[in-house]
Amino acid sequence: MKIGLLGHGVVGSGVRKIIDRQLSEETKKLEIVKILVKSEAEMTDARMTLDADDILNDPSIDTVCECMGGLEPAHSFIKKALQEHKNAVTSNKKMLAAFAEELFFLAQENHVQLKYEAACGGGIPWIHELEHIQRIDEIHHFKGIFNGTSNYILTRMNNENKEFGAMIKEAQGLGYAERDPSDDIDGWDVRYKTVLSSMAAFHAIVDPEEIPTFGIRNIAKEEIAFCHEHGYVCKLIGSGADHDSFVSIFVRPCFVKKEDIFASIPLNYNALECDSDTLGKAVFIGQGAGSLPTAHAVVQDLIDTAQQEHTDMHAPVRKPVSAGDDQGVFYLRTKKTALFNPSLIDHRVGSNTFVTKKISFMDMRVAVESLNDESVFLAEVAE
Repeated sequence: MKIGLLGHGVVGSGVRKIIDRQLSEETKKLEIVKILVKSEAEMTDARMTLDADDILNDPSIDTVCECMGGLEPAHSFIKKALQEHKNAVTSNKKMLAAFAEELFFLAQENHVQLKYEAACGGGIPWIHELEHIQRIDEIHHFKGIFNGTSNYILTRMNNENKEFGAMIKEAQGLGYAERDPSDDIDGWDVRYKTVLSSMAAFHAIVDPEEIPTFGIRNIAKEEIAFCHEHGYVCKLIGSGADHDSFVSIFVRPCFVKKEDIFASIPLNYNALECDSDTLGKAVFIGQGAGSLPTAHAVVQDLIDTAQQEHTDMHAPVRKPVSAGDDQGVFYLRTKKTALFNPSLIDHRVGSNTFVTKKISFMDMRVAVESLNDESVFLAEVAE
């Protein structure tokens, strides 16, 4: 297989290293013939180019591997590659979550493959396992810790009573968090990954904007104290369930019980669980990010693509997001308690904090958004 590599950053350089080493019989069948880089200063290899068309218009290249990140030009490059009858492998969760319907249709129309293992779960073979389970069984539900940065922050706050702001800076210093950590702490990263998980688990494409999403930006020590007092640990959880005509997906902090497997997941690790009839619950734990773990997932996709050259894509179908009958009990802290419907409150924890009765996820979303409180913190409380 001849590969055009789009991007030579953290992940792209890892892909090049793994393939160039040629350490296995399968990687010996892969060859990177051209690499797109951003500037002349990066051009340290004869295969490198500043012009994406050198890759996209090269008839000898049968597979394009995109590791650039961002929406554009990554989307346009993948679109053109598929139109040129080239397979595509991407690690770009944000781009694929936004343009999945279009790109999967193009892959199907042009009889090529579009793979995205590395876009969700990093080095954990999550997408692969969901697709394999689905060959035998319907997957009813998934949930997990999808973001290593937020899990690192919450682990340090829980175990060492650290301040949230200090943990952001520490995570940035370790390379876990970007200069702008919004995607990690506001739940957007998890939202993208639940979209991709729904494609693999439920064969469904959903609009990311429809997913109720709450992050950990406003978490404070009082939430950690509440967890310690009541036997909980705070984790940022993404979950999804299939209801045939629609899917329910939710991203939120959860106060999970200390004996729950998710409570013990440390630092920047991910833990992802799915549930099906014959297999039951299966949990996958490992590094969710990093150069070589993520690159490993990309190369696995490239090997699978090489082995399945004549397999036609079956595009997922669009489904709406709805809460259905999904309900939960929630912890809420807000400066605007007077505006919250008192009939939904089970008991008060403090002057600005309370625990709700069991209510639907969508009703809770509407209630919180109507407060218009930028400092609000919400978490689902395990029963």
